[in-house]
Amino acid sequence: MEDLVIRDADVVDGSGAPAYRADVVVNDGRIVSIVQEAAAAGCQRPSAMRELDAEGLVLSPGFIDMHAHSDLALLRDPDHSAKAAQGVTLEVIGQDGLSYAPVDDRTLAEVRRAITGWNGYGDDIDVDWRSVGEYLDRLDRGIAVNAAYLIPQGTVRALAVGWEDREATPEELDRMRQLVAEGLEQGAVGMSSGLTYTPGMYAKDAELTELCRVVAAYGGYYCPHHRSYGAGALEAYEEMVALAREAGCPLHLAHATMNFGVNKGRAPELLSLLDDALAAGADISLDTYPYTPGSTTLAALLPSWASEGGPQEILRRLADEETAERIRYDLEVTGADGCHGVPVEWDTIEISGVSDPALGAYVGRTVEDSAALRGEAPWVTARRLLVEDRLGPTILQHVGHEENVQAIMRHPVHTGGSDGILQGAKPHPRAYGTFPHYLGRYVRKLGVLSLEECVAHLTSRPAARLRLPDRGLVREGYRADLVLFDPATVAAGSTFEQPRTLPTGIPHVLVDGRFVIEDGRRTDVLAGRAVRRTPV
Repeated sequence: MEDLVIRDADVVDGSGAPAYRADVVVNDGRIVSIVQEAAAAGCQRPSAMRELDAEGLVLSPGFIDMHAHSDLALLRDPDHSAKAAQGVTLEVIGQDGLSYAPVDDRTLAEVRRAITGWNGYGDDIDVDWRSVGEYLDRLDRGIAVNAAYLIPQGTVRALAVGWEDREATPEELDRMRQLVAEGLEQGAVGMSSGLTYTPGMYAKDAELTELCRVVAAYGGYYCPHHRSYGAGALEAYEEMVALAREAGCPLHLAHATMNFGVNKGRAPELLSLLDDALAAGADISLDTYPYTPGSTTLAALLPSWASEGGPQEILRRLADEETAERIRYDLEVTGADGCHGVPVEWDTIEISGVSDPALGAYVGRTVEDSAALRGEAPWVTARRLLVEDRLGPTILQHVGHEENVQAIMRHPVHTGGSDGILQGAKPHPRAYGTFPHYLGRYVRKLGVLSLEECVAHLTSRPAARLRLPDRGLVREGYRADLVLFDPATVAAGSTFEQPRTLPTGIPHVLVDGRFVIEDGRRTDVLAGRAVRRTPV
């Protein structure tokens, strides 16, 4: 007898086609049969060891988070309800060019410090891997949801070149090609870059193009956080489109926003650029989160010259009065490249988390507000935080535009990505709410997307980008990564005031045919595994 039959579900199958009513049978981790309108047609209904009454619920494929920062959270927190409760059954990690494989001991220590704001320092985790394959093997021991991995180009550059702002030598470039090839052979699905983060930002286009040629040869894709989301954003998008086309590599644009005042109302220009490239034969997709503010680390705003050499060099420069004044001038007057070429507005920079609990009073306040309470200039406060918290603070950056968010999510190559940082006392609510927020606000409340369209954006489209032949659709033979939700009540519970609140209206989530969320509660099931690149 089969494991499970889900009865009388309204199936939104991920293809974009209209919903239909069906019994869906699951066995041994896969969908084995779909019987449409069985009760109405008087057909003999399928049976199983367990029956789940799905009356009034939508059954869809599990959601795929195309931009996640759960690289250590998956190992640190087996519960991982932040994603499981949203209906996420697969996360793509290794984002923005910085993660924890491939590394050696020196690079691991540097990367830990550089992205402590994203994932914590990680000394609570036994990092018993160094290669991409070893990291994926560690995930295979059991995690809450599935995970696919992008080779982080910045980490690769740190390993082969270091943290210096210079061109790679031919020998170093060969080493980077080798590292990327090895990571893809071991199961990575592509390569990411963080081109406003050091050391990845020091790579010229020619270097990136050579690495993308390797990615293309293995059937992977390139996922850049490109060089500007503010001043020069359109030029930065154009640069990535041209680079990927030159390399013959599929392109997936990470958190494809148009932020800051200079880009208000300019989403149609971005979409026109993409439409022209797609019409000319380019292979492009993108992801976004359904919120206006961004989120990153406070250190990420610094000018690239101040970050050269790695985290210890940043702290040394911040400690020097003359150098710190140069940093302030770049931030507040010139517009640092780390702040996307736009002069920083301290009233838009909200501290969302710190590593040192003694600094917790700063969390939830803008830098400007904290500075006013202390009777000092905002830069003095920001500098103190960076030094005392050892580059640990995370921030919300309130610089987005709702009309841009809605225009971009309508595009046919759009997918969903939370870009969720799970660290900090007050993280961005997108970490806990992205997928129900799409369904509750942008489908039910605003009608920006139909339910069927939205589910396709969150399931089959990302699965196609990841080249997963048996995920992203409700189809016989496909993996039983499934979510059941109530379309009348599904909503993000997380808010900017209470960002760790779980969503409503998602009673059941299955990974590999096993319940990770059942009747709205997290089970103890760890059904997730590493999802490796499908060989060409």
